Amino acid sequence: MAQQVSTGELRADRLFSVHGWVCLVTGGGTGIGLMCAQALAANGARVYITGRRKEVLDSTAATHSPKDGPGQIIAIGPCDVTSKQDLDALYTTLASKEKYLNLLICNAGIAGPKAAPSASDATELRAQLWDNDSPSAWASVFDTNVSAVYFTTVKFLPLLQAATRSPHPHMAGSVIVISSMSGIMRGAQGHFAYNAAKGATVHLAKLMSTEFAKASIRVNSIAPGYFPSEMTTGGSDDAQKSVMADEKVMGKGHPVPAGRAGSDEEMAQACLFLAKNRYVNGEILVVDGGVLGQVPG
Repeated sequence: MAQQVSTGELRADRLFSVHGWVCLVTGGGTGIGLMCAQALAANGARVYITGRRKEVLDSTAATHSPKDGPGQIIAIGPCDVTSKQDLDALYTTLASKEKYLNLLICNAGIAGPKAAPSASDATELRAQLWDNDSPSAWASVFDTNVSAVYFTTVKFLPLLQAATRSPHPHMAGSVIVISSMSGIMRGAQGHFAYNAAKGATVHLAKLMSTEFAKASIRVNSIAPGYFPSEMTTGGSDDAQKSVMADEKVMGKGHPVPAGRAGSDEEMAQACLFLAKNRYVNGEILVVDGGVLGQVPG
């Protein structure tokens, strides 16, 4: 039976505090990964960020780690999440520093090739797709966006389960997979490989939520719409942040009811909700500015 609580215990700072948590974010140096890392660190967590570029990780940790309070952003790695050897090394390093892991965010991802199917003539349509894509490019997209999510999660299962025996036993270990609205919609957006891979990522999160529940580990997914990142804007500034102009969002060829890209605050809210609500498992939280209410899904 759920325990009754007083009104004061339902304050936002209590509901969404992650004080004392240990978290790991892949692809945490920029974009959505950085947004999540900031949200967690701002609310008291020690957040380890990893990725392929050590200089980016170091810069991000130095720039965005909170100046006050117990939260920290800590660079660890570098790590290529498509490499089991790198994941082994990452696990060993983190396990030497921490006894448990409350939250793993699998965020690392790549866009892959762009092949826009605009022709109605089958021969021309074939040329648009065949000449601008390759099986090896598809394999690379699936390796990073799907396989790496699976192997990263599997590698860290023991530390995630250990969270149930941490000084905060109510904080069972959980995983947030960053998928995409592109994995739910029917349009290819000129990215067949990416959208197909993100569709697989959406389903993978559901599979893991069922199979890993036996180990007391929750798995949920955030399916973002248009958020500023290196993938969506092509780069980032000296603070490892990106900017996505409203006109670029509205020029995507389909309605975006919000009329803009998502904000750091909105991604932070989604991350903290899935991190803290232990009654949610196997869900896909769409944060897309209303796009999937307008396009076929």
